[in-house]
Amino acid sequence: MKQLVKILDVNKKFYNSIKCLCLLIGSMLYAQNYAFAEAKYLCIYDTGGTNGPVYNQMQDYRTVALAWNVEFNLKPYTDERIAAEDFKAGLCDAIVVTGFKVRDFNSFTGTLDAIGALPSYKHVKTAFQTLSSPKAAKLMQQGAYEVGGIIPAGAAYLFVKDREVRTIQDLSGKRIGVLDIDPSQREMALLVGGSPVGSDIARLYSNFNNGALDVVSGPAIVYEAMEVYKGLKPKGGVVDFPLGQLSLQLVFRTKKFPDGFGQQSREYIFSEFDRALSIIKSSEEGIPKKWWIEIPPEDRTGYIETLRQARISLKKKNIYNGKTLTVMRKIRCNLEPGRSECTAVDRE
Repeated sequence: MKQLVKILDVNKKFYNSIKCLCLLIGSMLYAQNYAFAEAKYLCIYDTGGTNGPVYNQMQDYRTVALAWNVEFNLKPYTDERIAAEDFKAGLCDAIVVTGFKVRDFNSFTGTLDAIGALPSYKHVKTAFQTLSSPKAAKLMQQGAYEVGGIIPAGAAYLFVKDREVRTIQDLSGKRIGVLDIDPSQREMALLVGGSPVGSDIARLYSNFNNGALDVVSGPAIVYEAMEVYKGLKPKGGVVDFPLGQLSLQLVFRTKKFPDGFGQQSREYIFSEFDRALSIIKSSEEGIPKKWWIEIPPEDRTGYIETLRQARISLKKKNIYNGKTLTVMRKIRCNLEPGRSECTAVDRE
């Protein structure tokens, strides 16, 4: 009997030792997994805050990213400048901002919004698809930053107080609202003989609505979101010519994320292209036909050449990335080989 008790006692000690060892190993694995899955901060610029379309789209992105072993805490910003500064300061691990602001982190993708460079949504889709492929991965990285996806934000149109403004020449002398974060807009306003008036997004459209500006540009979504219809009354309109294609881009610090995260992110975000485009087209269709100003073919030619010369000028001033302009020119010429620029001596 004593021998049996001794055996049981030894087994009990062995069991307790094994139990302690298992608990120790379990704790180590938990700690390792916890550190690996530590939530990252994704800071999102959206004028609508948590109720905005960009923030809502990123909620879906957050869910998908869990499959890549990345967990995000979403943080909304209604001021893009503050969002970018917090990202630079390390308060955000990733950020979603406009292509204009992305120039601070990647000059190549920050040039995708170049005026007149992508004339249609077919051109936009081709460009975004090309840049989402593994072959373009090196172009997505610049220094400590990497672009994890490009989201279409819609074509930019001119909203004018006077619908008689139809040609480039008609913009001469007009008070043109431009965004302070995009020097190309100021350059373009000066090029057409206008008077550029700098502003942020919050004030830009309210200044147009109250009559302080004659002309502003923006995607169709601002018609409702910023109540631009108030500024169009009584004799204004929307010039039916895309000045450029706007984008939102996700940028992250490469070292903060697992290997391969960037490519997974870019491919997923591009897979959502058609969904984003349907929202954009719905906004454009939501602008009543009475406001649209049709541009005759002969006047469109003038717009195209003026914008091309503006891009060349902005490239020389190091505002636009020349390599990006060349990629977009090749896309335009592949889709429309008959364009005069395709054989021009000064082609981009």
